[in-house]
Amino acid sequence: MRSYLSLFSTLLLFINFSFSQEKQDSIAKIEIDSVQGDLAKNGIVIKDSVSFKKAKKEFNPLAPSKAAFYSAILPGAGQIYNKRYWKAPIAWGLIGGSAYMYSWNNDQYKRFRTAFIRRQAGFTDDEFNGEGTLPLFDVDRLENQQERFQNDRDLWLVAAIGMYVLNIVDANVDAHLKQFNIDDDLSLDFEPYFDFNQVTNSPNYGMALIIKF
Repeated sequence: MRSYLSLFSTLLLFINFSFSQEKQDSIAKIEIDSVQGDLAKNGIVIKDSVSFKKAKKEFNPLAPSKAAFYSAILPGAGQIYNKRYWKAPIAWGLIGGSAYMYSWNNDQYKRFRTAFIRRQAGFTDDEFNGEGTLPLFDVDRLENQQERFQNDRDLWLVAAIGMYVLNIVDANVDAHLKQFNIDDDLSLDFEPYFDFNQVTNSPNYGMALIIKF
């Protein structure tokens, strides 16, 4: 009789423990689902029941190529594509200024070259013969001025090409860097923390301090 009572008591104790364990698990699951639902309403998603992750901006691997292509077609267009609007006028000014200086020096070079060639041929009807508003330029001075403006013209041509290439490189690099720095703060961050304690069968809440190097 005592053995039956002991067996019956043991069964009741086991059933009660199993029911309590199942009830605790059910309550814990409901609490977790409730917390996840409340946080999901605020745009926070729990992944792997460890921590909350911030949504990161979408990475577009073709953006640098597009920015460089646009700047190659039209200087400053790549900067506008990258939403660096203040850089577009700078690109226009540098390239346009270099092109203008090239054109101006080229015109001066042609003036002195024409006068030098005619003076070499024995004519004195050029604009630098001293009879007009300009002073007299002898043959040697005409040659020196011709070479000077030719050198300046070539330098400004190199500068214009350099500014054009720099405009393309800037758009490409800027697009790379813009996508690389996708976090608002790369050094220090606070994130809500959630974890489930397997021992006590209860959820834990808190704030996680994340330091990034």
